[in-house]
Amino acid sequence: MEKTAAGAGRRGRPPGEAAQSHAAIMDAVYQMLQETPVRDLTLEAVARRAHVGRPTLYKWWPSKSALILAMFHERIGSELAPSSDGTVEEILRSKVRFLIRQFHGFFGKVMADLIAEGQSDPGILSELYERHMRARREATVAEIERGKANGEFAADLDPELLIDAIFGPIYFRLLLRSAPLTEQYGEELVTQTLRGARPAAGA
Repeated sequence: MEKTAAGAGRRGRPPGEAAQSHAAIMDAVYQMLQETPVRDLTLEAVARRAHVGRPTLYKWWPSKSALILAMFHERIGSELAPSSDGTVEEILRSKVRFLIRQFHGFFGKVMADLIAEGQSDPGILSELYERHMRARREATVAEIERGKANGEFAADLDPELLIDAIFGPIYFRLLLRSAPLTEQYGEELVTQTLRGARPAAGA
């Protein structure tokens, strides 16, 4: 890996004419990652596809990791799960269905590739969590706290552990492909996990 991605996000969207080069680079990375895994992508190949020089890439992104993460955040990681006005359980089920659908597309491929690359470059994992996962996780924690307050969940439930118990197995199946990752699996996973999250009878 070239340089750590920690703190190495895009150095700012270029103004004016340079915006065309920026868009061409993002297009090139997006298209190439549909043809090759992250580990095989090179800055030289991106520069050729985008018709720019390598110095242009390094001007905005200090490493291949930073470039790929920038494309991920701009093009495929910015969509949020649909909101719901129902119960917290319904919201959790909606989030699970949405994530599983995403994991069956280009988003899932790039996510798996980035996690794999992050095993040798921890900066990738840190950047991925901070820019993509943290806000979503915090929003889910807030929903679960609401469920505790309205009696839907037990008052002593740990929201962080519940999130890990529901979403961890989904990432497990994405990465190891140990079994099919289906929406039915997601529904059954939520049902099973929430059995231990309910208030005790008579409480």
